[in-house]
Amino acid sequence: MLQYHTVPVTAFQQNCSLVWCDQTMDAAVIDPGGDIEQIEWEVERLGLNLKAIWLTHAHIDHAGGTSELAAKHDLPIIGPHEGDQFWIDGLPQQGAMFGFPHSEPFVPTRWLHDGDTVTIGKESLNVRHCPGHTPGHVVFHSPQIDRAFVGDVLFAGSIGRTDFPQGNHQQLIDSIVQRLWPMGDQTVFIPGHGPESSFGRERKMNPYVSGT
Repeated sequence: MLQYHTVPVTAFQQNCSLVWCDQTMDAAVIDPGGDIEQIEWEVERLGLNLKAIWLTHAHIDHAGGTSELAAKHDLPIIGPHEGDQFWIDGLPQQGAMFGFPHSEPFVPTRWLHDGDTVTIGKESLNVRHCPGHTPGHVVFHSPQIDRAFVGDVLFAGSIGRTDFPQGNHQQLIDSIVQRLWPMGDQTVFIPGHGPESSFGRERKMNPYVSGT
C-alpha cells in the first residue's frame, strides 16, 4: 500500500511529501522546495530508498531544492508538464526575488501529461494536468488510498493564486471541477500549503468553489 509523510519546508511552509511503497520501501519526494537536509533526515528516519523526484509545478517553494537533491542522489526528475519550463528557467530569479538560496535550472527527466501514471515500487498514481495556478501544474492521485497531492491548485478554504505570469482563474476553476471533483468527495487532498481536507468538504465549504 502507498504510504506518505508530509514535511513542511522553506519559509513558505510548503508541504513537501514523501510517498512510498510499503512492500519495497522505495520512495519519491513530491515538491522538494528546499531544506534538503531536513528531507534527507526524514528519508533516513523512515528507512526509505529514495528513487525519484516528482514535481507538481515549478514555483521556487516547490522546486527550489530539485537540482541539488537530484544531483546529490542521482535521482530522475519527473514532471511537471512542459508548460512550466519558463518557471524552471527562472528559478535563479525567483530565488533572488523571494530570498531563497540559489537554485539551478534543469530539464526534467520526464515531462508529465494528463492521463499519465507514475510508479514507485509496486504502487502507481494517476497524473492529471491541472493548469491555472501555473500552465504546467499537475496533480498525483492514488485511488487505492483516496489521496491526491494537488500542489497549489486547491487549499482548505481557498484556491491557488492566478496573478502570476500565465496564471488563469477560469482555467484553475475548470481544472478543479473537471479534474479533481471526479476523483470523489471522499478523496483527501494534500495541498501545497496548510492542512489536508477532502474534495467533498471543499465543494460544500470553500467559498471559491462551493456548489460546483
